[in-house]
Parts: sequence; C-alpha cells; structure tokens
Amino acid sequence: MTAEVRPAAPPLTERQEARRRRILHATAQLACRGGFDAVQMREVAEAAEVALGTLYRYFPSKIHLLVATMQDQLDHLHATLRKRPPSGAAASERVAETLMRAFRALQREPHLADAMVRALTFADRGVSREVDTVSRRTTAIILDATGLEHPTPRQLSVVRVIEHTWHSALITWLSGRASIAQVKVDIETVCRLIDLPDPADDPAAAADAGGGRGGSRAHRRP
Repeated sequence: MTAEVRPAAPPLTERQEARRRRILHATAQLACRGGFDAVQMREVAEAAEVALGTLYRYFPSKIHLLVATMQDQLDHLHATLRKRPPSGAAASERVAETLMRAFRALQREPHLADAMVRALTFADRGVSREVDTVSRRTTAIILDATGLEHPTPRQLSVVRVIEHTWHSALITWLSGRASIAQVKVDIETVCRLIDLPDPADDPAAAADAGGGRGGSRAHRRP
C-alpha cells in the first residue's frame, strides 16, 4: 500500500489562522488535564468554539491534531531559543543544553508530553506530512544550536542520531524506565558526536580506518 497523497492546503486567512490557534490551544489544555484519552474531537470543538465538521476539515483525526500540537509546541520552543540561545562553548554543549531545555518544558506538562508522543508513535502513513514537519522542526532547532550554516552529510547524519536518541529518551522517561538524570547523561553523550572530526577531512584517520579493516601494509606479508 502507498501513502495517501494529499494536495497542499492553501494558505490560511487571518480568520482561519485564528480559528486554528484556538483549536490547538484547546487541544493542549485538554491534554494537559487528562493526557491522550482526554483529547476527544467533540470536546476540542466545543472548547475551541468551532463546529465539529469545521474541526475535521482542519484536522482529519485526533492523531493529526496532536501531531500538529507538537509542531506548535516546537515552534514556541524555537522562538524562545532564538531570543535566548544556548551559551555553551562547544557545539555539543549547546545542543545538549537546547534539548534539555526542550525536555524540561515537556516535563512541566507530562500529560501533554505523553499525548503528543503517543500520537507520533501511533501515526500511520496518512499523517506522514505532519510527522515530517515535526522532524524538520526538531532538526532546525538542533542545527541552530550547533551554529553550522552548511552542515556536511555526516553532520546531518549525527543530527538524526541525536533526534532518535532524544525521542527514545523521552519515551523511556514517560514510561518511568529512565530518570531525568539518566536522560541528561544519554543526551550529553550522544551530542558529543557533533564535536568529533569527520574522518573524510582527516587523511591520517582515514588511513587508520583502512588499516583497521585490512591491516596496515607494515603488517602484511609480501
């Protein structure tokens, strides 16, 4: 089966954008109080003062709605970080500080965090556009923290690994399988990958890597 291809939505008018903001605000409020199960489309529509049919035109399902809420939360975080950027000297320190600030923001509203993460976990191909948007927002936040204007393919790969680790750490914390201290250690550990030199830029490292695969010439028998 292939993913459903939906045409790009036209830009929202000012009135439509205000309505969308009310919907997302109502969703976040319900999730803060009762988590994933508390977010019901009819209750969201009533809290946002929109018709149920209107809500479905904006968001085809509860999963679409909660993933969009996570995108909205990341947008707020990104704006805050640009006003007050991380202060670490090394890129790894800045990224770790950024992700821990994001984590602490979610920690303040654990029911909301759980609802958004569950929506991302349950999302199928029909929500791929929204999930991709969340991923791009997270990538942009991390790249801003690194200060890299033109990241290499390796650096982009490292950013993806950091994203996966952060998401996994969030899930394990929400499930009670990791403490905040352990989350901090894991995030700081994976962020150190940012500071490692790229072997492609270091001929000596590349030669060592080659020697590790096939042995150096000095140890080969003629």
